[in-house]
Amino acid sequence: MASKLLMVIVFVLDLIAFVLAVAAEQRRSTAKIINDSNMEYNYCFYDSDIATGYGVGAFLFLAVSQGIIMVVSRCFCCGKALNPGGSRACAVILFIICWLIFLIAELCLFAGSVRNAYHTRYRTFYGDSPPSCQTLRKGVFGAGAAFILFTGIVSEFYYVSYSKARGGYNPYGPEAGLGMGTYK
Repeated sequence: MASKLLMVIVFVLDLIAFVLAVAAEQRRSTAKIINDSNMEYNYCFYDSDIATGYGVGAFLFLAVSQGIIMVVSRCFCCGKALNPGGSRACAVILFIICWLIFLIAELCLFAGSVRNAYHTRYRTFYGDSPPSCQTLRKGVFGAGAAFILFTGIVSEFYYVSYSKARGGYNPYGPEAGLGMGTYK
């Protein structure tokens, strides 16, 4: 039987990661071309870099969530074999999908955080073409947020399928009935 407490904890961690990724998308760095006081050169001025912190936070919360699910389910590496049946097949498929979506989400968050933190440091002389103030493309953190949502859903289904395939807790032992002999 799947632990409801574990499912709530994982849901809350995924929800926090999702909110942080959406906040990072909303607070991406923007740049302006500024002239110096002597009108000799132009340079890029970047505003707040809070989106990088939000992206890293979402990255870490999602990693903790995935780590909890994998530790509890023993990542298919350790423990007794799962009971054969549809739940085991479903758990295997969801395990693979969960890891693929998780990796895509983590790559989006990591790449977005790194790219958002990158600021061009060069300047051009007044009269030359203005510098290119590179910023993060719109939607990178948004894609990460979408994949966080998918990861949360798939990991919850994976854990439920894994728990069914492992065999739930039986309070009465292996068998609840009376053993009957053959009738002769």
